[in-house]
Amino acid sequence: MDILKLENVGYRYKDANLNDYVLSDINYSFSLGKCYAIKGKSGSGKSTLLSLISGLERPSKGKIYYNNKDLGKIDLDKFRNTNIGIIFQSFNLLPHLNAIENIILSMDISGIKVKNKKEYAIKLLKDVGLTKDHGERRILRLSGGEQQRVAIARSLSYNPDIIIADEPTGNLDEETENEIIEIFKDLAHNQNKCVIIVTHSNNVAHKVDVVLELEKENKSIKKSKRI
Repeated sequence: MDILKLENVGYRYKDANLNDYVLSDINYSFSLGKCYAIKGKSGSGKSTLLSLISGLERPSKGKIYYNNKDLGKIDLDKFRNTNIGIIFQSFNLLPHLNAIENIILSMDISGIKVKNKKEYAIKLLKDVGLTKDHGERRILRLSGGEQQRVAIARSLSYNPDIIIADEPTGNLDEETENEIIEIFKDLAHNQNKCVIIVTHSNNVAHKVDVVLELEKENKSIKKSKRI
């Protein structure tokens, strides 16, 4: 099932020339149950595309649809807090809180109704390979791979349909990268999420279902051959 559709999407910075687009005429549909990798040279617009998909930026032209609803006509704060989970390379966890508290804060922001938020947070951590002991540690007492797992668990705290990740393995060693990608694949294949990963890693691209290439020269996107 298509959950996200980009229709003739283009983007240019507000102070740019009228025809100076970072992205132009992007057309693609993303489905539940699949794991996607978006690759491209630096400056090709990968992070810009994620910002558009997540509603952090609005397209300069074209439309983006979530579940057949125009993102330009819905409450984007609610969309980001309930329908889409965002994972950053730098994790963006609050260091003065422990892992469980970071996840509970995400639940509070989204307004999700959970009988016991702490127990649910511990379950989410277990789902990504962490223990209760990990959950009770301050963020800076966790390794990079453990922090990324916490970030994934946090993004799942309100059960979004779409998970997007910007270079989620960029700071990790290959073994940890493989473990993180297996988590993303499980989310797509066994939990029916739409997972979209921006990456420079050929290893990541080998393991996903679909590889998309952003072409810097013509500002467009194409389905790539397998890496």
